[in-house]
Amino acid sequence: MKLQLTVLENIFTIHRFPPNYEIPIQVYDSEFYSICKTEEELSIVCRSSIQLNSEKSEMDWSCIKVIGPLDFSLTGILANVSTVLAEAKISIFAISTFDTDYILVKSEKLPLAKKVLLESGCIFDR
Repeated sequence: MKLQLTVLENIFTIHRFPPNYEIPIQVYDSEFYSICKTEEELSIVCRSSIQLNSEKSEMDWSCIKVIGPLDFSLTGILANVSTVLAEAKISIFAISTFDTDYILVKSEKLPLAKKVLLESGCIFDR
């Protein structure tokens, strides 16, 4: 199965907050955002142009979307993409939704990420 991928237009920041922190309302202005809460932390990924007062943050991430929806019976999709990127020494931040997967890579690594994913048989829509 050849994976079809696309790159989301915006640059993103990954934020870390204390677990009891109230989710800032401006996060919802982002076309793409992810919120994950655990006992240890609240992580928010949103467009970098949205300024949040987080205790820690990692800026300048690009987002590669696996075009879905993907069936739950499919196995190894994220593992395959992450292995290809790991072999090219590209760190990732992965997000999965009900329908698909999103792989964030540092923006300066995006051209190399696209190159190695194309070489592995993936297809980019643009």
